[in-house]
Amino acid sequence: MNQVPDALTALRNLGTPVEIRALAERGYGPASPPRVNTHIHLPPNFSAFDSVEEALSLAAEQQIGVLGVSNYYDYSVYGPFVAGARRRGIFPLFGLEIIAMQADLRDAGVKVNDAGNPGKTYLCGKGITRFDAMTPEAARLIGVIRRNDAARMAAMIERMRAVLAERGLPTDVDERAVIEMVVRRHGSPRETVYLQERHISQAFQEAVFERVAAPDRLLRLSELLEAKTQAKDAADHVGIQNDLRSQLMKAGRPAFVDEAFVTLEEAQRLVCELGGVPSYPVLADGASPVCAFESEPDALIAKLRERNVHAAEWIPVRNSVAVTTEYVPRMRAAGLAITAGTEHNTLDRIPLAPACKDGPLPGAVRDIFWEGACVMAAHQFLMLHGECGYVDSQGNPAPEFRAAEERIRHFARVGAAVIQRYYETCAA
Repeated sequence: MNQVPDALTALRNLGTPVEIRALAERGYGPASPPRVNTHIHLPPNFSAFDSVEEALSLAAEQQIGVLGVSNYYDYSVYGPFVAGARRRGIFPLFGLEIIAMQADLRDAGVKVNDAGNPGKTYLCGKGITRFDAMTPEAARLIGVIRRNDAARMAAMIERMRAVLAERGLPTDVDERAVIEMVVRRHGSPRETVYLQERHISQAFQEAVFERVAAPDRLLRLSELLEAKTQAKDAADHVGIQNDLRSQLMKAGRPAFVDEAFVTLEEAQRLVCELGGVPSYPVLADGASPVCAFESEPDALIAKLRERNVHAAEWIPVRNSVAVTTEYVPRMRAAGLAITAGTEHNTLDRIPLAPACKDGPLPGAVRDIFWEGACVMAAHQFLMLHGECGYVDSQGNPAPEFRAAEERIRHFARVGAAVIQRYYETCAA
């Protein structure tokens, strides 16, 4: 049963735009900002969570008030996500993540927000609303991405199996086996499963565990990798999965398969066709050294403006307090709406409230992330009513505002009102 249309209807029925704007003008909103996380991945994407219900239960326990999901390439899970969020009084945000290529930067050797591949660019979409009944162009672009990804994953699985067999560990892992692993773990319908590199590394890690006894595992793994394993111990399944990816599957490694990407412009087009806001996910000191595209805040801001991108997202657990404090306020002052999440796209169970790798978020940065979440909540609500949101259908800033500061503040007030109205309807 498709729960997505009902989920969208429930959010649309929070009120009319006129009603919500009137409430916003009176300062209607949560008495104090809740904890927010605008970027997690849910099954069948590779995820720390076994199910949607588990993710939402943990979010409720950790007092997350706004939670955004940013899956790759299939959005049917968003229906049960909204239903479960409503039962717990958690405001849902819809997003997506796309991998694109900027060919000129690739050719120039410039790394963007991927530490290993020049030109490779991650792009997020925030506040998407047309993921159930897609436009023809959105369906075409999603189809291209799905076909490219599926072909690459199938080829990579075959190369992984061949490499391990050549190095003395034959396995029976194939594409079907990896999909079945995902279905078993999450109970996801097969047709919603689009494999990622992490799924492949997990399947082969499980094969290693099945075939190699714990006392021999680390030595045998180093032989298979032809490199010293970085795993902490023989039971470190996450570390071993990371070893398999980094030593066998990445560019220049024996199981690597070239990726076929959409362009950045096509990725932005897809976000807009799905009714969302193109948002640039910042890696910053999540890479060492920092990628050239991001090496200086003002230069990064200028590059995003050149590409008509008016929002950015942080995954602060990758970043130091110092770098976050340097970049985020400057990006916000330059007129970008800024959000933050945790991804939860490994098996590590980190807290759902975003924090930096070396300490909690500074108060001023936390306030900016709350404001950004409100902007995306307003965009999502207004788009569900057929109005222009924070950006229009071409990704251009909403035209009725004279300046970015005025626009961000307006949408933040509207979003706070939307979120508060949602909380009240959940409690009723």
